[in-house]
Amino acid sequence: MKFFKGLIHSNVYISLAAVFLTVETQIQLGLVPQWRPYLFIIFFATLFEYNLHRLVTLLIVKDAINSEKHAWVRENKKAFYTLVATSTIVFFFVLWIAKTKVLLTLAPIALLTLFYSIPIARSKSYLFRLREVPYLKLFLIAFVWTAVTILLPVVHAEVTFDLTHLLLLFAERFLFILAITVPFDIRDIEADRISNLKTIPILLDKDRSLWVSYTALLGFIALVLLHYSWQKDWSIILPLLMNALITFFLLQSSRMRAQPFYHYGYLDGTMLLQGLLVMVFYYLNLVYN
Repeated sequence: MKFFKGLIHSNVYISLAAVFLTVETQIQLGLVPQWRPYLFIIFFATLFEYNLHRLVTLLIVKDAINSEKHAWVRENKKAFYTLVATSTIVFFFVLWIAKTKVLLTLAPIALLTLFYSIPIARSKSYLFRLREVPYLKLFLIAFVWTAVTILLPVVHAEVTFDLTHLLLLFAERFLFILAITVPFDIRDIEADRISNLKTIPILLDKDRSLWVSYTALLGFIALVLLHYSWQKDWSIILPLLMNALITFFLLQSSRMRAQPFYHYGYLDGTMLLQGLLVMVFYYLNLVYN
């Protein structure tokens, strides 16, 4: 349990989820899943950004270190700052060895991500970050995760893909990420009110916001059935539907929502699980066909 907690709070867990989603994309594009250099970029970029976001929050909000959300940092300050430094150094090293076209693809997404965490405007008493644009936060997170985990394999492959296939893949990933991101804003509703942030749960209330998650997940399921039934690829349909059902259970279960690892363990884990399931079915399909 202590090891699992360390993986989550160090953001290694969410970084692995980004890698597994990207490998899933390779399979969905009809490529052979391989450990390409851009997977290391994605891992360390995620690790760098999530820890940078936490560091900026701690620097801006002086009392944040005393909150339950940052208890792990408070108890492991040396490990946290070592992780920030290490992820920064390795991130810039893998950028240096990456292909130019990968860097060009990553650059605008990286800027969006950095401005989500780092202030882009300042007055005497106020720092402005992209996450503070009314109702943008959920959609920005879903877009960035979708773009990173899909565009890098597409660009690196040096293959021309069908545009409809790519658009459907992008829409599916976006809706899935959106579905599991809404509960994070529901959790933060009181803190966001105090910070004067305008979010979907504040606009709709907690219960109706959950229906945004359900609707996004239903849209994801519908697109998956449309997309891969057309391609007759049940080795992708089945794992995606299995993961969607598990995600729905997590979203609607009040008992699961009360668990301490609900958000960073279970909901974030659905991304890792989805990638893992698609990989398992891919290799099973190779064995039995």
